[in-house]
Parts: sequence; C-alpha cells; structure tokens
Amino acid sequence: MRILVTGAEGFLGRGLVARLPDVYPDAKAIVLTDRTFSTVASPGMQQRSGDLSAAAFLEELLEPGFDLIFHLASVPGALAEKEQELGFAANLLAPLALAREAAARKPGCRFVFASSIAVYGALGGRTVTEETPLSPDMTYGAHKRMTEILLSDLRRRGELSAISLRFPGIVARPASESGHGSAFMSQIFHRVAAGEAYDCPVPAESTCWWMSRSAAVTALLHAARTGTESKSVIQPPVLSAAVAAVAEAVSRVTGQPFLIRWGHDERLRQIFGAMPPLDATPALSLGFCADADLDALAAAALSGD
Repeated sequence: MRILVTGAEGFLGRGLVARLPDVYPDAKAIVLTDRTFSTVASPGMQQRSGDLSAAAFLEELLEPGFDLIFHLASVPGALAEKEQELGFAANLLAPLALAREAAARKPGCRFVFASSIAVYGALGGRTVTEETPLSPDMTYGAHKRMTEILLSDLRRRGELSAISLRFPGIVARPASESGHGSAFMSQIFHRVAAGEAYDCPVPAESTCWWMSRSAAVTALLHAARTGTESKSVIQPPVLSAAVAAVAEAVSRVTGQPFLIRWGHDERLRQIFGAMPPLDATPALSLGFCADADLDALAAAALSGD
C-alpha cells in the first residue's frame, strides 16, 4: 500500500502521521507533503516539500499513484477570507487537481478529505441532520463544499473511493496559531491550563461543536478503512457544549481556576458559537464516535496527542 498525506506538517496532519505506522505497519510507502517541514520524518516515511497548486510538483508527487490519500492541506478560513487568491488556490484549485490527478493514476483509490462544518453557514436553532440545507457564508466553506461535490461525482463515476468528513474546530491548536476564526476555542484550553486570564471574544453561553485532535485522527483512520458505500459525505459526531462548560472541564482536569472575561463579538458567535444540536445517527451507525465527554475532551486536547 502507498499512502499520501497532504498538509502533513499541520496540526491535524502531525496527529495523523504519528499514528499511521501503527495502523499501516506494512505500507510500502508513506509520503508526507506540505509547503515546508520543520521536523524530520520518522524512518520509513518520505517528506516532499512543495505547492499542491503547482502542476509540475503535483504531477511528480503523484507518480506512480497512491492507494490511500488523506487530503488535509488548506488555508484557515479567516486567512482565506482576507487573502482570496491564496484561499482560491489552496482550498479549491489544489484539491480539485489533486483528486482528478490521483484518480487518473490510480482509479478507485481511497481519498479521505478533511471538509468543514463551514459548508453549513448560519444554522439557526434547528437540529442538524443529513437533510440540513447547505449555505456557506464564508469563502472557505464555499470551497470545501465545491470540493465535496467533485469528490462525490468522482465517486459516482467509479474514479475515486472518496469520502468527505465535516470537521468542527479541532482543539487545542497551538496557542501561536491565529489564522483560524475559531482560535478562541483552543485558547480557552491553553489559558485555563496555564492559570492565565483570558478575554474570550464570545459570551459564556455560546455553544460550539467540539472535537479533540485525537478524535479527529480516529475519524480519519476509520473513514479510510470502513465501508461507507452509500455515503460520500459524513458528519462525524461531536460534543455540543457552551464555552463556559468547556472552561469548567479544563479547570477540573488541570486543577486551575478559570479567569475568563466573556466578550460580545456577535459575528464570531454567529459563525462558531451558535451551533444547534446535531443528529449524528448516520455516522454513529458506521462506527464513528466523538470524545467521550467534556473532561475526556479537555484531557485529550491538552495531552499533545
């Protein structure tokens, strides 16, 4: 088996790469690609630095083809909104070209795409189901939805065995990462764990969908190996909770008091902190699972796993 991971140097990518050798010990090749690498690959893995939107690099990267591709590379939503050309190249042109070229070289290869709940747009208060209309209100979400559509079509045509997973904000991203509009969700973990005061931009009752990196990696690996013949898009289960409840869980796990002043950024609240209930029955029936509870989420988010 030949495996490719794009965005391998990113937060989610590093978590996935750490577990691949245990899950696929007999893989013939595990190739990691990103724009740059700051670390040296583990034995048996290859690193390839380059830009996926560059046709020459993509052609060279994909020879002679892969059996399994995890496409995680993207530009964060807030940054993509500010720099439209960058977002267009990284979040739309690159995945479309990657999917088509991968199918041409290895028809039927498994293609696992890290999509986003940004495809929904403003949801209101109604429970999210498979029938929930999609109306992305950010360029990032629009690009993710366009990629989902192409992958579904390639799947229909038998060219790729593609599956898209709609992830929420994954926690806890490094404290230094600021390109994500949902950065406050991760900062809560870091600041409370350090016993530091934090001005959270959204109100205490803001309800978000939460998932640790460990749970997200488990979902990616499950998607790569489970039978999902009837579905090309999966909404993984999440924990739905108010930001104050998560801060309390971090406080319980770390023994630190939480010193948070709650803000009133209505735009951020509408995008990330006004999430309704989720009916994840279809994903649960396929064996996908969320973090066990908020304390487990806090422990996993802070573990560095």
